[in-house]
Amino acid sequence: MNGASREALAAARERLDALTDSTSVDAGSLADELAAVTALLHREVSLRRVLTDPAQAGEAKAELAQRLLGTQVSGPAADLVAGMVRSRWSQSRDLVDALEELANTADLTAAQKAGKLDDVEDELFRFGRIVSGSTGLRAALTDRKATTSAKSELLRSLLGGRAQSATERLVTRLVTAPRGRSLESGLDSLSKLAAERRDRMVAIVTSAVPLSDPQKRRLGDALAKIYGRRMHLNLDVDPEVLGGIRVQVGDEVINGSLADRLEDASRRLAS
Repeated sequence: MNGASREALAAARERLDALTDSTSVDAGSLADELAAVTALLHREVSLRRVLTDPAQAGEAKAELAQRLLGTQVSGPAADLVAGMVRSRWSQSRDLVDALEELANTADLTAAQKAGKLDDVEDELFRFGRIVSGSTGLRAALTDRKATTSAKSELLRSLLGGRAQSATERLVTRLVTAPRGRSLESGLDSLSKLAAERRDRMVAIVTSAVPLSDPQKRRLGDALAKIYGRRMHLNLDVDPEVLGGIRVQVGDEVINGSLADRLEDASRRLAS
C-alpha cells in the first residue's frame, strides 16, 4: 500500500491495538468478526466501492457501515470498521487487504496474550514446509473445484489437536479464502506478521544437522547485529547442506559454515 492507504492502515492498526489491550475485548472473537467483514467486502464489490468513495463524506460512510454491521458483529468490531471507512483509501481493494491483516493480527494477539505466539510462529513455518514437501497436499488445498467445507475438514484432520487454535484459524482462512494469493506467499505473510508482534524479523535457517542451543543463540545475536532488529529463527534440517548452514532473511541469503563463516558474513553485510 502507499499514500492514503498506508496512513489509513497505520491508524487502523493503532485502533486495533487499543481495542485488544482492553481486557473486555476477546481478540479471537474480534478476529472472526473482522474476517467475516473481509469476506463480505471481497464479495460485494459495489459496497466496497461505496465505502471507499473519496467523493463521499467520511462520516456518511461510517454511518452506513454501522447500519450494515451493527446487528451482525460486536460493537468494537463495527466501530473499528466505521473508523476505517472514515479514512481515505487509494484503492478500494486496500480496505479489504487491511481488514484481512487486522483479522490475522487479532488472532496473533490472542495467541500472544495466551503465551502461545512462539508456538504459532513455529507451526506456521512447519506447515509451510509440509505443504512444500507434499505435491498431493498442496494440490488438495489449492484445488479450485474443492468446496470450502472439504478444505476445512482436511485442515481439521491435519491440525486439529496438533496445533494452536490460532494457527488452525489462520491457515483455514488462508486456504479457504486465498483472494488471489499463492498458499506459499500467504503463509510467508502470516509468518512475517507474527514476527512483527514482537518487532522481530524472520530468518529461515537450514542446517545439515540440528543446531545446539549455543549455536542458535550465537546465530540469533549475529543476525540481530546485522539487521538491527531481534530475529525469530525458523529452523529446518537438510542433510544436503553439507556441513554448513543457509540463512535467508527476506530476499537475502547467507551461505557458510556455522563455525567460521558467520562472522565473515556479518562483516561483509555490515560494510
